[in-house]
Amino acid sequence: FFNSLFLGVGKTTLIQKVTQALKSSGVPIDGFYTEEVREGGRRTGFDVVTLSGNRGPLSRVSSDSSTSRREYRVGQYVVDLVSFEQLVLPMLRNVNHGGDTEKRICVIDEIGKMELFSQAFIQAVRQTLTGSGTVVLGTIPIPKGKPLDLVEEIRSRKDVKVFNVS
Repeated sequence: FFNSLFLGVGKTTLIQKVTQALKSSGVPIDGFYTEEVREGGRRTGFDVVTLSGNRGPLSRVSSDSSTSRREYRVGQYVVDLVSFEQLVLPMLRNVNHGGDTEKRICVIDEIGKMELFSQAFIQAVRQTLTGSGTVVLGTIPIPKGKPLDLVEEIRSRKDVKVFNVS
């Protein structure tokens, strides 16, 4: 797992370059990464992009400061949990139900506050990490406030190597 304290240091770029190198070597790989959405030079949200080429919104800036009960927010961003789960969960289930005959790589960029609103995602990540035929290449944030349970669980696993990106 790659982790960093700051946005924009290149974790996703690094994931994309490693992914391309693995794909060109013929390694079975699937997963997703998050990508900034910019309009007029400012960030307006994030998209989820699967390695199979599907894309959908993860979050968007909300101009409305009021929050409804079913709205998931991180700072100025409203998280589109339905879109995120529709894109990511089928891919993770597919990785988890593959045979154990060959090692597979699953890219998970990232496991952060927005993604962790989904209990189904948390469960799928745990299953992926315990799958004997799957190696996970992912990104996690360095905690800045209250630690995120799944992130700390991943960080403390004996079978996980964490690289700090700066």
